[in-house]
Amino acid sequence: MKRVLLKLSGEALAGDKKTGFDEKVITMVAKQVKTITDEGCEVGIVIGGGNFWRGRTSDRIDRTKADQIGMLATVMNCIYVSEIFRTEGMMTAILTPFEIGSFTKLFSKDRANKYFSKGMVVFFAGGTGHPFFSTDTGVILRAAEVGADGVLLAKAVDGVYDSDPRINPDARRYDEISIEEVIEKKLQVVDLTASIMAMENHLPMYVFSLNEKDSIVNTVKGSFNGTRVTV
Repeated sequence: MKRVLLKLSGEALAGDKKTGFDEKVITMVAKQVKTITDEGCEVGIVIGGGNFWRGRTSDRIDRTKADQIGMLATVMNCIYVSEIFRTEGMMTAILTPFEIGSFTKLFSKDRANKYFSKGMVVFFAGGTGHPFFSTDTGVILRAAEVGADGVLLAKAVDGVYDSDPRINPDARRYDEISIEEVIEKKLQVVDLTASIMAMENHLPMYVFSLNEKDSIVNTVKGSFNGTRVTV
C-alpha cells in the first residue's frame, strides 16, 4: 500500500490508565509508523477523543456542543502524538477542518498531498468539523479525499467477530468479510455512516489489534493478522 490512513482510538492511546496518554503505547506506534514511512508508505492519522471526552454519554449538554468538545479533544491528541512522532525522527503536520489560530493548518486536499510528497506524517484532527459525525466518518472521509489505498483500524480486539468475544468465548473471527455483510449484520466495525461511505468509495478496511507486536507494520506489508473488510 502506497498511502494509508491509520485510525487510533483515544482509549488505545490511554493504555491501561484509560484516560490521558500512555507514552509507551504512543512511542510503540510511532516506531512502527517510522518503519513504514522510511520504506516509502505515506501515512495519515486520525485519532479519536475518547481518552478525554465522551460527549454522547452526557444528557446535560447539547449534542452539538458535546460534539464540539469531542472535536477539540482530537486536536489535543494529535498535537501530543505528533510531537512524540517528531522525537522518533518524523516530520508531521496537523490539519483541521476549522481554524485554530497557529496550532494547526486548515485542511485541503492539495495541502495534504503537498505534505505527503515531502514525506510528512499528516494528522487529520477535528473530525469532519461538524456535529453528529464520528471520527469513524472522519477517517473514511479523509481517506476518500486524499485517495488512500486503505484504512487501518487499530483496535483493542484482533479483528471483526460475529459477536463480542469479551462476552462470548465461542465468538468467531472473520478473516475477510464484505462491507455489505458488516452493514447487514450490524457488526459495528465503524458506524453506519462511515460504513456506507467506505462502500460507496471502494475503501477496504483492515481491522487488527494495536497490542499485537508490529501489527501496523505487518498489515502494511501484507503479513496481516486480523480482518479485511472488502468493498
